[in-house]
Amino acid sequence: MQNAFEIYLALGFEHIIDISAYDHILFIIALCAIYQLFEWKKAAILATAFTIGHSVTLALAAFDILTFPSQVIEFLIPVTIFITAIYNVLSKRKLDNNVTKWVNLNYLLALVFGFIHGMGFSNYFKSTQFPGQVNEVVSQLFAFNLGVEIGQLLIITFILATSFIAFNILKIKQREWNLFISGAAAGVAIILMMETKFW
Repeated sequence: MQNAFEIYLALGFEHIIDISAYDHILFIIALCAIYQLFEWKKAAILATAFTIGHSVTLALAAFDILTFPSQVIEFLIPVTIFITAIYNVLSKRKLDNNVTKWVNLNYLLALVFGFIHGMGFSNYFKSTQFPGQVNEVVSQLFAFNLGVEIGQLLIITFILATSFIAFNILKIKQREWNLFISGAAAGVAIILMMETKFW
């Protein structure tokens, strides 16, 4: 029988890779659109910044310190995707692949937007949360966030592998790839925003 840690580790992993929760996946795809395979460390740090952000709001919600209206969250998550996609298009990279200050802001975006996605995770987490003492809730939170982080790294690995094929086999230019991925993400984000009950 699985213990609580293993259960929440699996829940976090399954939640982030669940295709029905593709808004989180789409956000990660948009975040990583500007990176190549050799920049995997930067992408991994990006995922960690996102995890730190959503861990904070997830913890606040788990301990009932803050509550978040679901309609607002459903609207804000695609907003983060749209902003990230537009940022990708506007940001500038030097030809020698040194990352400019524009791209460095990507880490800050991941952290701040992680707060918003943590609100979305919180509703799912609270619906599966076992009653228990503070230390048990902390353990559940840690396992859930660890599962999310593992899932994110798996998604990033797939994205970077796909971009490697695009750049090196299909000979697609990075700028064109960025515009395609970011444009598609922005388009889906607009649809998601229009479908929410926020209006």
